[in-house]
Amino acid sequence: MKLVMAIVQDKDSNRLANEFIDNNIRATKLSSTGGFLKAGNSTFIIGIEDERVQEALELIKKTCQSRKQYVSTPMSLDISLDGQVPYPVEVEVGGATVFVLPVEGFHQY
Repeated sequence: MKLVMAIVQDKDSNRLANEFIDNNIRATKLSSTGGFLKAGNSTFIIGIEDERVQEALELIKKTCQSRKQYVSTPMSLDISLDGQVPYPVEVEVGGATVFVLPVEGFHQY
């Protein structure tokens, strides 16, 4: 048995949840916030049999594609200016960060 933790962008989370349901994979979805963009994420926690881990990873990979997005970053053009001018920067968002961990025990009550 393995524990799969997948952190995905909110934009992908509903589609991924539906994929898990369609493929009979039980997952718990938690709201989370990313540190870099301070944007909403969802963290899926999945307890799954070893032989189905690859299936879950393929679903995540298929559903959570990375994409380019512009974000406004505060950047000062001159040190003598007090205010900060937002400057749009293109960043890659989306995709998924996935951890697969061994499980020592699994109990359902």
